[in-house]
Amino acid sequence: MHTAPCIEEEYTLPSVEALMAGTLALLTGYAQSAPDCAHRSLMAKKLVSNLFFLSGHPQLSAPMQTMLGNLRTRWQLELEKDAPTQHASAPRSLWHATPEVVQ
Repeated sequence: MHTAPCIEEEYTLPSVEALMAGTLALLTGYAQSAPDCAHRSLMAKKLVSNLFFLSGHPQLSAPMQTMLGNLRTRWQLELEKDAPTQHASAPRSLWHATPEVVQ
């Protein structure tokens, strides 16, 4: 009797590696998303947050912390530069039409 191997994508990583893996996944998602994607600014905000925590993580070397801090600053500046245009051009769609009468 032959059983198929169980394919799982569950990993147990130390916290710094898990945070780094999540940040790399966000970077990939951001790079592959369309410029008008509604979630693009949220991904950028989460990237800034992750880079902030990584830049102060005690398990990383001082040069790595410095590099991540500089990277966070660049992402923060980019996020602030794009903020006014994102709010102005973000489409607002409603799930339901507004009722004319409220009971």
